[in-house]
Amino acid sequence: MILLLPVLLPIAGGLIVGLGAFRARLPRSVFVEAVTLATSALLAWLIVNGQGMMLQALRLTENLTIVFRVDGLTRVFSGLIAFLWPLATLYAFEYMEHESRESTFFAYYLMSYGVTAGIALSGNLFTLYAFYELLTLVTLPLVLHKMDAVSNRAGRMYLYYSISGAALAFIGMIFILTYATNPSTMFIYGGVINSALVGGNKDLLLVVFLMSFVGFGVKAAIFPVHHWLPTVSVAPTPVTALLHAVAVVKAGAFAIIRLIYYSFGTSFLRGTWAQYAAMGLAMFTIVYGSAMAVKEQHFKRRLAYSTVSNLSYIIFGATLMTPTGLSGALTHMLFHGVMKITLFFCAGAVLVQTEREYVQDLRGFGRVMPFTFGVFTVASMALVGVPPLAGFISKWNLATAAAASGQAAAYIGVGALIISAVLTAVYLFTVVVTALFMPLNASCADLAGQNRDPGWRMKLPLIVLAAAVVGLGFSSVPLVRFLFATASGLY
Repeated sequence: MILLLPVLLPIAGGLIVGLGAFRARLPRSVFVEAVTLATSALLAWLIVNGQGMMLQALRLTENLTIVFRVDGLTRVFSGLIAFLWPLATLYAFEYMEHESRESTFFAYYLMSYGVTAGIALSGNLFTLYAFYELLTLVTLPLVLHKMDAVSNRAGRMYLYYSISGAALAFIGMIFILTYATNPSTMFIYGGVINSALVGGNKDLLLVVFLMSFVGFGVKAAIFPVHHWLPTVSVAPTPVTALLHAVAVVKAGAFAIIRLIYYSFGTSFLRGTWAQYAAMGLAMFTIVYGSAMAVKEQHFKRRLAYSTVSNLSYIIFGATLMTPTGLSGALTHMLFHGVMKITLFFCAGAVLVQTEREYVQDLRGFGRVMPFTFGVFTVASMALVGVPPLAGFISKWNLATAAAASGQAAAYIGVGALIISAVLTAVYLFTVVVTALFMPLNASCADLAGQNRDPGWRMKLPLIVLAAAVVGLGFSSVPLVRFLFATASGLY
């Protein structure tokens, strides 16, 4: 039963908030944060004590069941969301005071946590798929929150892309059921495809794999199905931070890892044209996303294109189809989540405190918002890969895994990582230099001598996240060992 609680508790809490149980802001905030912390505590308990636990919650047919289970990969994704969601919720309390319809917002914000926990705890592909679809439905109202023309357009695009991707993933699930050793979609390290059943249909299955890869890749914003991600940056920053750093995009990367390592299996895929096609899409997206971020002048959209690039770091590591490659992918999935949500929180603080949205408007803002841009500088250095911060560790692990794989395509990937690192330095350090070393624009003269840093509810998450960015770099060895053991199928 404890496997159900992290899923059901925030969904029930969200329904309570959405039904108008709280009219005053303070009791609602206390309730929302309490439910969020309780959910994170449950996930933390499962991470420490739940290895191997399994629960069949619902049987629809003989082969289609809703199953929750704790394995190494569950513990990785659960740890990420359990750490970041309470911080994001605290940040949202101050941010959303400037927005309307707060109860509706926090209702869906809570429910999104439960659905994301369902993805993390999924024990088979059908369960993951069901919660993957639910995630689209509960996050769509968050994208539409402002209810203006721009938000409506972003919501439609998000919905169209997500539904199309889910349809492609559904096709993969059907074929996995058909060719599995035991007709089910259970996650088994090494995959479930029975070669004796495949016969002469291997190329067909490889086509199906690539379709499923692109389908799940929609939420992971892989080229050419990435356009929705920069578009939804119109949503409130607590939404975009979770969409771009934790819930939606990481759910896409997580699903791809499950698809490769726990459904089709690396022994079936490694060395095939489908592996190289998937790897090629990831490598192209790495460079493309970084190049678009350099070009983009809107602050949040620049960070969104950065996410497009960095998600494909994770996918590139997964498509190496080696334990070291998967270990590097998992490392970057965790570390990027911490770094990117920090950057988005800084951008959100600028927007809500000064209403400035474009990079050229940030001239001299290091003196107007010294705390915010101090944290932004630390997180930027980490994402660029400056040692010994967190981003250096994950990028180093990915590059060395690619070099050690012995695959010619992987060597091209190392080049893509290096090019992206240079472009990352350009699009992030441009903001840092503009804010710290240039004078204020004439249009911002009214801000001279003021301090526009946010209040403690936005500052505290930034302090914790900045400490994590530094701490993960200096003390990553035990975590990386656990991730390698998970990537090797030991958990």
